Amino acid sequence: MGNGFFSHLLDLLFPSKCVFCGKILAGGERDICARCQERLPWLEGAQAEQSGEFFSLCVSPLRYQNEVRQSLHRYKFKGRQGYSKAFGRLVAQCIHDHLAGKYDLISWVPLSDKRRKERGYDQAFLLASAAALELGDVAVETLRKRRNTAAQSGIQGEEERRANVLGAYEGVDPDLVKGKRVLLVDDIITTGSTIAECARILRTLGASDVVCATLARAH
Repeated sequence: MGNGFFSHLLDLLFPSKCVFCGKILAGGERDICARCQERLPWLEGAQAEQSGEFFSLCVSPLRYQNEVRQSLHRYKFKGRQGYSKAFGRLVAQCIHDHLAGKYDLISWVPLSDKRRKERGYDQAFLLASAAALELGDVAVETLRKRRNTAAQSGIQGEEERRANVLGAYEGVDPDLVKGKRVLLVDDIITTGSTIAECARILRTLGASDVVCATLARAH
């Protein structure tokens, strides 16, 4: 029996489901069902872009609400790391549309060692790797999180969020980023405090510019 048979058997036993609503995908659908494709809170044009402190542009294909929020929650906290491929394709398309020619290397906002061991994976690393693969590139490590911090999602004010991550990251290899335009990937941008702090470190190391891409944005 050929690989086709086993592939078909796997499809019958474990049919592909929409990463956002969990509905079994129909023939011809990939990652996202037709209903979600139509109804998700997509961001287009200038809506998909925002600027911030220490980074010149951050782009996101989706708004962080409803099915998008629930799906990202499963990805981060319920062990659904397999979502990274579907999410990576969406982020890669957004990068292609908004950031083509604006970066030299792709990196990510890292988890602390403690948080990564608890979770079993670093969701931003998986997302960056999947997006880079779609773009015919590779993601490289530029930052390390040297101390564990309280989850930003549990902190309300922008000043408090900024203080929470101040000094939490360090550069891995200054020679890697010196004079380069770095593209940082993360799963979500809320106030931008985390990405701004990472961008600040990269600029201190000599990066000529920092641009960012996330799957979703909250504001």
